[in-house]
This record gives sequence, structure tokens and C-alpha cells, in this order.
Amino acid sequence: MIEDYTALSNAPNSPELNGKYLGLISSDFVLVADTLKEAAYQIKKRGFSEFPVFVCSQRPIEIGQMLIGVGELNGNKWNYHASMMEEFVQRKLIAEENVELFVQNFKDVEEYACLFVVDGQFTNFVFIPFPDEV
Repeated sequence: MIEDYTALSNAPNSPELNGKYLGLISSDFVLVADTLKEAAYQIKKRGFSEFPVFVCSQRPIEIGQMLIGVGELNGNKWNYHASMMEEFVQRKLIAEENVELFVQNFKDVEEYACLFVVDGQFTNFVFIPFPDEV
């Protein structure tokens, strides 16, 4: 679990990649990108949300629905849970006053995955581009 929900609910959402985690996330993301892209498409197509979010953590977490567990797909090292902006607002992980900012910074789900990375004290939104299809 995230230890301090309140801190997140009042923090602005960062749409930029954090350099410290880019390498860690990118190497694992490549292994699961196709599955996440399809899940984002289905979340949007089925009308659940225009803003799918994938929670990435290496330990158990209670946000969203488990999509891919550690080691389930090509030897991935992170858990991926499917969620959406609305759940983050409901849980007060995104404060009501930050919803508009989140929506403005949200990137096209066909080109980017919105990851919410939880690793120790680091919790942040990261937008990472899906690999180009060959």
C-alpha cells in the first residue's frame, strides 16, 4: 500500500519522464507494452474511461485490477494493475482541483501509456511512449 495518500492528493501530476526511473521502467515496459496498449484501448472503447492508468509496483498494491503479475509476461519484473483517472480521484490520490491539470497533461492512449509508478518513497505519474510497431 502507499503509505501517504494525502501527499499524493495534493501534489501536481507530473507528465514528464523521471530520469531516475526511465531505465528501470523502460526495460520492463517493452516486455508488456502490447498488453498495456490493448488494455488501454479496451478501457476507452468500452466506455470505462478516457483516461486509463496502469499502476506499476514491485510489491503488492491495492489500486486497480491486477493485469500482469511479476514474471507473467516475458520475465517482467513489475506488477501492472489496470485503473483509470476516476479511481484515483475517488481514492483522493488526485485531488479534485488537480483533475483539470491531469486531463490537460494526459497523452494520447494510442501512443503513450500513463503509468503510476510506486517504488518505495517514489510515487509519480509517468507517460511512456509505446514502442513503434514494425
